[in-house]
Amino acid sequence: MARGSKVFRSVIWATLLVAAAAATWIVLSRRGDSGEAKYKVQAVDRGDVTMTVTATGAISAVTTVQVGSQVSGIIASLHADFNSRVKEGQLLAQLDPTPFEAQVAQRRADLLQAEVQMRNAEVGFHRQERLLSENLAAQADYDTAKANFEATRAQADQARAAMSQAETNLRYTKIMSPIAGVVVDRKYDVGQTVAASFQAPTLFTIAEDLGRMQVQADVDQSDIGRVQVGQTARFTVDAYPDEEFQGKISQIRLNATVNQNVITYPVILEVPNPEEKLRPQMTANVSIEVAQVKDVLRVPNAALRFRPTDVKEEGRRSSGAGAGAFERRTAPAAGGSGGFAAAAGQFGAAVAGGKPAKGTQTVYVQIGEGRLKLVQIRTGISDGRFTQVVSGEIKPGEEVVIGQATTRSEQTSLPIGGRMH
Repeated sequence: MARGSKVFRSVIWATLLVAAAAATWIVLSRRGDSGEAKYKVQAVDRGDVTMTVTATGAISAVTTVQVGSQVSGIIASLHADFNSRVKEGQLLAQLDPTPFEAQVAQRRADLLQAEVQMRNAEVGFHRQERLLSENLAAQADYDTAKANFEATRAQADQARAAMSQAETNLRYTKIMSPIAGVVVDRKYDVGQTVAASFQAPTLFTIAEDLGRMQVQADVDQSDIGRVQVGQTARFTVDAYPDEEFQGKISQIRLNATVNQNVITYPVILEVPNPEEKLRPQMTANVSIEVAQVKDVLRVPNAALRFRPTDVKEEGRRSSGAGAGAFERRTAPAAGGSGGFAAAAGQFGAAVAGGKPAKGTQTVYVQIGEGRLKLVQIRTGISDGRFTQVVSGEIKPGEEVVIGQATTRSEQTSLPIGGRMH
């Protein structure tokens, strides 16, 4: 009797252990299944979409003049420095005029000598002219006197030109400002020698008006077709990262540049700078608005890129799903057959003879717990975050899948406007 009671208790305990193990397995299986069906979704809405072209460029003044010297010499004095505001015709620097003044004096003496010789030759010529008229001089003497006079007159003109050149060089020792503006660069100091033998060296760089600036942005050849004169452009600079500046495209130049097989075209932006915050040579990160639509249906770009990793076809084409739309759900964690590759192949064969319609893209709409509907849409412009929906059977408020979350960390890191199912 006691032995039978022990056997009975052993059977009961074994039954309880088997039931507990089965319950644990069922719970764990359900947890695994539910973990596989987590998606990040975001609602389709209406709003504005602005398409932009980005580029980088350098800021400069609208007019920048490099002031140089046409003569060589030693800088005797400076009358302008960095950031000096100058007027047109103002003295900027003075070269040592001593050698040039001596050259002017020498040329003046040469001219005086040439003029004396010319007047003497003129007197002799007129004397021979009168004697010839009275038949008292030979024709040869008259011709010689005439040639001598014309030669000395030419020498006088040559000496006069040389003196004029010497006076011009003397004036060049005074470096004057050709425009009114601000000195942004100075190359020489007092006592340095300026050598202008082959080309005019740059002494000063003057920006005409820092209240108006320009940005030369290098736009890639793939985007230049969308850029037009008059379009609005916004840009930021590193000096003011929290401030956005605005300008308009004034010119699209044709002189393309090639750098490591990348072809870019210079696009010029006119930018007002009343507070003179923008300075020459600053780097600008430019964003050009090339297209804009207002109050349109839009989907997040992440939804266009999303593709389920493991789904199977649940049924035939749903009557209200629209062209190319299929209801799908996640496969079970264990014992499931088939995958997304097989379902995608069936979908491709069912839509347009195996080829999706030209110019269309696909998104997945969540229609239930773990169930997805594939919808084809025709898209328009994009701003990098949202894309315009031109046509397609999708409505505002429907939730499109933007990602698949299988871990706890992914379930908690959702984009703004998205939520988890």
